[in-house]
Amino acid sequence: WKHYHPKLMRRNPFGMDICCRKGSRSPLQELYNPTQVSLSNTAILHQIRRDQVTDTCRANSVSNRKRRVLTPNDLKHLVVDEDHEMIYCYVPKVACTNWKRVMMVLTGRGKYSDPMEIPANEAHVSSNLKTLNQYSIPEINHRLKNYMKFLFVREPFERLVSAYRNKFTQKYNTSFHKRYGTKIVRRQRKNATQEALRKGDDVKFEEFVAYLIDPHTQREEPFNEHWQTVYSLCHPCHIHYDLIGKYETLEEDSNYILQLAGVGNYLKFPTYAKSTRTTDEMTTEFFQNISSEHQTQLYEVYKLDFLMFNYSVPSYLKLE
Repeated sequence: WKHYHPKLMRRNPFGMDICCRKGSRSPLQELYNPTQVSLSNTAILHQIRRDQVTDTCRANSVSNRKRRVLTPNDLKHLVVDEDHEMIYCYVPKVACTNWKRVMMVLTGRGKYSDPMEIPANEAHVSSNLKTLNQYSIPEINHRLKNYMKFLFVREPFERLVSAYRNKFTQKYNTSFHKRYGTKIVRRQRKNATQEALRKGDDVKFEEFVAYLIDPHTQREEPFNEHWQTVYSLCHPCHIHYDLIGKYETLEEDSNYILQLAGVGNYLKFPTYAKSTRTTDEMTTEFFQNISSEHQTQLYEVYKLDFLMFNYSVPSYLKLE
């Protein structure tokens, strides 16, 4: 499939024409010079979001602090769609399962047409999507320059509570309990029972927070991707994202991207209202029991994510 002939596409809206819109404009051109008037207001909103990132990077001198050169290893989260010239950096707990499903439809050359027909676990099989680290350096640079790059973000503490609820309060997540839960219990719980040390399946949110702010944790290994900062997963100070979608406006932002890609007529972002979704109210609840000292330290860990993506300091925080 590497060198496919545009005319030999399979039948199916996605097999057809979609990838071969030669003569039509790339998403990048459509974003920066919209032909549809309806899209130009949205373009202004996205310019403001981009500027916020640029300004934060500059203010925190992240961009010029011996500008760390990215290695292919830093690009594992960047999913590439060659047919529509787009790159999506996935952030776990920010609708990433549905976006991966959509990317599978976009890159599937007609294999799928409805994202929701793809089972969730299938969307997370790494061989189903191509990531930027699999390319040669010249190919990487070409794509970073010419493809439309986007990511989705969420209020950092809400995302954190979502990760905690998903990984530590669900009985089925035994791999997380074993890999992280046992370590957290061992370090953060005085007089832990043998069973808790063995299973690691009853980690309290306070213990999880204590683990995250423990300097030992950060020295030992990078955070797991479910609670790693967007700053570290997607490198927004080193990679210029053209579009920053927000969880709060997930549908509008997602459908705008699909419109820019020229597929808005066939493909809509899956609408779903998960009843278990982590809300602002839940997040407030979870933070009630965290000491102001720990809240302050935790805010420091996620501070760049708050600033870059324009999330204000949560009203429930008792900062030192």
